[in-house]
Amino acid sequence: MRAAFLRALVGAGLALAPLGACHAASPAPAALPVTRPVVVRKLPHDPHAWTEGLFFDATGQMYESTGELGRSTLRRVNVETGKVEASVPVPMPLYGEGSSAVGDRIFSLSWQNGIGLIWDKATLTLKGQFNYLGEGWALANLGPDLVMSDGTSNLRVLDPADLHLLRMIHVTALGKPVQNLNEVEVVNGEIWANIWLTDRIARIDPATGKVKGWIDVSELHREAGTVGPDQIPNGIAYDGVHHKLYVTGKEWPVMFEIKVPGKK
Repeated sequence: MRAAFLRALVGAGLALAPLGACHAASPAPAALPVTRPVVVRKLPHDPHAWTEGLFFDATGQMYESTGELGRSTLRRVNVETGKVEASVPVPMPLYGEGSSAVGDRIFSLSWQNGIGLIWDKATLTLKGQFNYLGEGWALANLGPDLVMSDGTSNLRVLDPADLHLLRMIHVTALGKPVQNLNEVEVVNGEIWANIWLTDRIARIDPATGKVKGWIDVSELHREAGTVGPDQIPNGIAYDGVHHKLYVTGKEWPVMFEIKVPGKK
């Protein structure tokens, strides 16, 4: 579990707006839109899964990576039943974090070890590893590249061929950095990111890093019935084959298929 003292860094004004004051001579910026998702249906989810990464591959198969020392896994999951069809442990002493697939490989991160893992997607066999500076929180497939969060206001765009840094995306809302970017997903050209320890998802323009709006999943959190301080929303997965969107959280017993008003 991420250290409790880090929660002290998260304040309601960090990312949830209004984000700072303008110069007295300037008009206040318009607030960013906040939308609430519509639940299409509820599906079962492993209530013991400490969800760190959730994604669909190009065939419409769902995968999930889970965290906590000694419990971290990479797994293939049946989205309809919640059944774990295949699972492999993340080797100790790594704390498993987010994951994503490119082609026939799955890339996954570890929290504070600076080590990423490369898996064969078909067999979930560990094939290699890579290194990075700082913490690893989440990964998503951004076109041919990978986008990585590290708990800061920056997203790294990586070349999956050799994992070198291509560019940084500095994420801001109304001109202020948005800290604690967590689980990420690419949805119809936008980067969506859970904001750690909140019930908000940021919709980010990958070209500019500007937050276009917020998605409030607090009602889903309440319906999931999890009240632990770390049992947060932390799973966003877009099935591009069937054009369906799912959210869940750490140790949530339910996964929600959702629609967001105004978004296809």
